[in-house]
Amino acid sequence: MAPKTGKTISRKSTTGQFVTVGPRGTVRTASYFGKDGLVVIERVADRFGVSKAQLADTMGVKPETFHRTARANAPKTQGRVTEMVEIVARVSDWAGGEKQALAWYRAEPLPAFGGRTAESLVKDGKAGPLRDWLDHVATGGFA
Repeated sequence: MAPKTGKTISRKSTTGQFVTVGPRGTVRTASYFGKDGLVVIERVADRFGVSKAQLADTMGVKPETFHRTARANAPKTQGRVTEMVEIVARVSDWAGGEKQALAWYRAEPLPAFGGRTAESLVKDGKAGPLRDWLDHVATGGFA
C-alpha cells in the first residue's frame, strides 16, 4: 500500500527483491531495471516468458528495435516498456501473477475504454488515463 505522505519508499519484499511503492500506489519491481536506471529488455522478456519479438509486438515497436542498444535504450522504447511493466505490476495481484497480468494486458477488453485493451491504450500513448482508471478501480470505484 502506498504511503499517505505522497512520498516514494523502497522496501524489501517477501521474495527478497526491492520494490518501490509510489504515492499513487504503483509498484515497480526493481529487478526489471539495470544499474543505469533503464529497463533491461531481456529481463522483462524472461520474466514474462515471451521472446523479444513478442515483447516488441506487445509494446508496439519493431522487433529490430532490440537489436541495437541505442534503440532499446531510446526514450520512446524505454517509455513504452516502463508503462507496460508498471501496468502489469499493478494488476498482477488481481490477475494471479505476472504472466496472467500480461495476458490481461494483451487481451482483456476494457468497457471503460470502448472495449480497447490495455495494450492498445499504451501503444496509443494513453497509459495515463489507464493508470488513473486502475487507481479508481483499486480504490473501490466502478469498473
